[in-house]
Amino acid sequence: MVVLSADLPFLVDRAVRMLVDTLAASGADGVVLTDADGRDQPLVAVYRRAALCRVLDVVEAESGALAGLPLRRLTQGLNLARITDPVASFDCDTWDDIATARSRIREHGHVLDEWISAAKDELGIDLDVDTGVLLDLARDAAHGVARPAAPLTTFLVGYAAAKADGSPAAVAEAAAKAAALAQRWAAEATEAASPDSEPGGSEPGGSEPGGSAAGTE
Repeated sequence: MVVLSADLPFLVDRAVRMLVDTLAASGADGVVLTDADGRDQPLVAVYRRAALCRVLDVVEAESGALAGLPLRRLTQGLNLARITDPVASFDCDTWDDIATARSRIREHGHVLDEWISAAKDELGIDLDVDTGVLLDLARDAAHGVARPAAPLTTFLVGYAAAKADGSPAAVAEAAAKAAALAQRWAAEATEAASPDSEPGGSEPGGSEPGGSAAGTE
């Protein structure tokens, strides 16, 4: 059973998969995320349901009720494994925490802007770059085709735009074409993987392979 609190702005699927995989490979009752100071985050964890229900019954029998009890009463009765991730475990308990999270998010966007500016200077180009369009394209290529397709596709889009007039409009047009292709590619792959699809099958009412059409000699 996966338990995730709603105050973790930097929690990503990679961290959740790591929790799940660690539990699957261990004999522990659960796996919890710990912060940079080694403190457990019991609401960012994966638990075995049977173990959790067992300890819940014990705690309830000892206390008479579960309402109002500290969470550590539950977790201290479990055999837990731990994974440390200072970024994913950052939680927003106060307004100061929220301000820190917002600052980190802004800094991430600022770093991208600085990198693009430095790269343009180094390459000797002057072009307004729509990072949102290119990042969306990279996402579509990575998810619809394969992860290595993301950088390759953005390179091809840049080359195609340069062969045109090199304007932001040319980048946007090439990116839109590539994104549409990636989406079609993903749809065709999904259709081909469907159990209802039969490669090489004939359409209903069609002639059998090697046979003649009705009405001919």
